[in-house]
Amino acid sequence: MSQSTNSISSESFDESIDADPIVAANHGLQSHDHVDAHQLDRMPPRNVEIEQALLSALLTNNKAFDKVSDFLRAEHFAEPVHGRMYDAIHKTIDLGKTADALTLRDYFEDDGALEEVGGGQYLVELQNALVSIINAGDYGKTIYDMFLRRQLIGLGEEIVNDAFIMNLEDPADQQIRRAEEQLYSLGDSGHLENGPRGFADVMSTTVQMIAAATNRDTAYTGVASGFADLDKRLGGLNRSDLIILAARPAMGKTALATNIAFNAAKDEDAVVAFFSMEMSSEQLATRMLAEQTGISSEKLRKGEISTRSDSHNDSEFARLVTTARDLEKLRFYVDDTPALPVGSLRTRARRLKRQNQGKLDLIIVDYLQLMQGKVGTENRVQEISEISRGLKAIAKEMDCPVIALSQLSRQVENREDKRPQLADLRESGSIEQDADQVLFIFRQAYYEQNRMPQKTVNEDESAYQVRVAEWQAKMDEIMNISDIIIAKNRHGPTASVKLFFDGATTRFTDYQGDSVYDD
Repeated sequence: MSQSTNSISSESFDESIDADPIVAANHGLQSHDHVDAHQLDRMPPRNVEIEQALLSALLTNNKAFDKVSDFLRAEHFAEPVHGRMYDAIHKTIDLGKTADALTLRDYFEDDGALEEVGGGQYLVELQNALVSIINAGDYGKTIYDMFLRRQLIGLGEEIVNDAFIMNLEDPADQQIRRAEEQLYSLGDSGHLENGPRGFADVMSTTVQMIAAATNRDTAYTGVASGFADLDKRLGGLNRSDLIILAARPAMGKTALATNIAFNAAKDEDAVVAFFSMEMSSEQLATRMLAEQTGISSEKLRKGEISTRSDSHNDSEFARLVTTARDLEKLRFYVDDTPALPVGSLRTRARRLKRQNQGKLDLIIVDYLQLMQGKVGTENRVQEISEISRGLKAIAKEMDCPVIALSQLSRQVENREDKRPQLADLRESGSIEQDADQVLFIFRQAYYEQNRMPQKTVNEDESAYQVRVAEWQAKMDEIMNISDIIIAKNRHGPTASVKLFFDGATTRFTDYQGDSVYDD
């Protein structure tokens, strides 16, 4: 078979249609139709000859099917009868049988479309065409590429038609978001499936990762959190991992997440995406300024910062300006859209990765329970399960760690021991199941401050003051200590790590002393 082309010069167009009916068929035309060159160029791309060549290769040698089976489907064929032939070949081979003109004839005994192109004899002609199977993979990729182009054309037409309709319930910005999601979804479908990898290839990539870790100052391959003991226990924040960071309210989930984000962006030159569904972008920025300047969040919110400097220190305002300029240089992106669906988060992550030349190193979601699942989900537990699975899929697709903050259930408050457990994860056990690592934040001082001794009726004042002093000494000891409990770790043992926490600036830092102990 001679390879037909998709574009023909205007001088030879009419003759080409008359001389080669296949050219006409490739563009949905009859040989007697008169169409100008411009119209031909606007026809959706399709090539019947390529489809015939692939089917011929498959019928000649079924082993050729392995070259296209990972990505090519029946619906990708422009000619429906060819799609049905491909599907029949697929099913026959899956059954362990030989797919040829004779075995397939029964499939199409009552198929009128096949009769139109020659019936069973058409299958015989395809099999006898003697097309080399060497090119089968290239034929399949061409068919797939044309399918994507036809889909793109259809999407473009849909976008144009929707834009012409003045519908108050479908404003332009909503159309843009929908078009963007559809476009990125189509772009995602355009990636050919990887399929199984040879172990030699996998081993080579793994050795390279280990070598990279060996040659760097820190002995881990993941993104650094900026906390030495935590990184040692976790091996850094590993690519494709879903990391759940959970705690009761006021324990510092968002503070720790912003600390990690800043450390990664500053020290690792990482591209960080922070999806904040609880706090606005401005509130998040205020937190980060407080953390890095040492000026309390309260003073920043009230504007109570000094503009005077002394011989030893710059003014708070000068410190604020300098820090703000440093933060502006970071590749740190904030999205504060409320109730963001998983699909939209995936789309925005893809966009961000493309904007940064394929680089996206860390995604943070604050927090999981504020995300939106699919409309029509039967119950909240099912919805949360869907969200956690979606976040894990995003981590794998983006090839970067995803830190998802999560609330803990109230049952923690009903126990004498307030240290969180895996069973405390709110609303769904699938969070624990989908997560590669689960971290809890626990601050004993949060609970101890409510246990200040109260003087009893007959208690001696000196005895009471002794109890108060003991309580105060304990508070002084634990006031700024935060335990990061590694309750699940697919890459190593569980443990607890101590961090120093400054509540005024909401900043975590490494604890000076023995900060790691096994659970």
